[in-house]
Amino acid sequence: MKLKMALFAIMMSIVTVLTGCEQLTVLDPKGPQAERLASDIMLTMLMMAGIVIVVFVMLVIMLVKYRASKQPADYEPPHIEGNPWVEGILVGIPVLIVAFLSIVSVQSNYIVESAPQGYEDKEPLVVYASSSNWKWHFSYPEEDIETVNYLYIPTDRPLEFRLYSHGPITSFWIPQLGGQKYAMNAHVTKLHLAADVEGEYMGRNANFSGEGFAENQFDVTAMSQKEFDEWVEEVKETAEPINEAKFEELLEPGHLGRMTFTGTHLEFSPAPEHHHEGDKYEEEHNHSDEHHSASRKESSDRKHMNYNE
Repeated sequence: MKLKMALFAIMMSIVTVLTGCEQLTVLDPKGPQAERLASDIMLTMLMMAGIVIVVFVMLVIMLVKYRASKQPADYEPPHIEGNPWVEGILVGIPVLIVAFLSIVSVQSNYIVESAPQGYEDKEPLVVYASSSNWKWHFSYPEEDIETVNYLYIPTDRPLEFRLYSHGPITSFWIPQLGGQKYAMNAHVTKLHLAADVEGEYMGRNANFSGEGFAENQFDVTAMSQKEFDEWVEEVKETAEPINEAKFEELLEPGHLGRMTFTGTHLEFSPAPEHHHEGDKYEEEHNHSDEHHSASRKESSDRKHMNYNE
C-alpha cells in the first residue's frame, strides 16, 4: 500500500511539473528554416522514444521468461552457439538508424544554409549583426540605420544576416526562426532566415563569452513590410546619428537597453568581410618583401654611384 501511494505521489508530481512548463521555442517555429529544424528534432525524439520502448519491452520479456528457477545446485545449462541472425540484427539496426539520421542531417544542413524555401526569387534584407561585451549591434546598410539590442524585420521576405564580433566568439540565435551560428572577430559568417508570422521573438548569444553572457539577449519584432518601411522612416526622422566616438563608447563592456541611430558604424568601422588571419599574414609578408626589395635597390644604387665616381 505504501509503495502504491509513493508511486502515485511521484506520478502526480511529474504531471504537475509538466503542466506548468511552457512550450519549447525550438518546437514553435515561425519560419521555414526553424520548421525544418523542428521537424528534425521531433523525428529524432520519436526514434529515440521508439528505441527506448522496444528496449524496455525486451527487458521485461527477458526478466520474466529467463528469470531464476529452482534448479539443483549441480545443474549446468546447455551449451548454446551464437545466433548469426540475432547478432546481425543487433548490429544492423543501430547502423541503419545512424545512417538514416546522417542522411537527414546532411540534407537539413544544405537546406538551412541556403535561401529559405519559397523565398529564392525575393531580394533579401541584409543586416549586419555584430556583438560586443555584452550587447548586439544591428546595422541596416540599405536603410542606413542602426539599432542596439533589438531587431525589427519584415515578414515574407528573406533575411541575410552577416555575423561578426568585436570581441570574443559569440553565437547568434533566434530559436523560433532558425538555428544558431557563430560570430567571430576576424571573419564574417552568413545566416539565412525568414519570418512567416508577425510577432515578438527572443534572440540571444548562445555561446559563453564572459560574465555578462546570461543577459546578452535581444528582442526581435517581425512585422509587415509596410510597417517596417514606416519604422525606418520614423527612425530617420527622430534618431540621432552614430559617430565613431559614440560607437567606441558602445563597445565598452557592459549592458545597455535599446538604442537607435541613423547611419551605421560600417562607414568608419567596416565588417571584416575580406579580411582573414591569412590575409593579414600575407599583407605583412608582402610589406616585408617590399621593404627588403627597396633596401636592396637602394644599396645597389649606392654601389653604382660609388663606382661611377
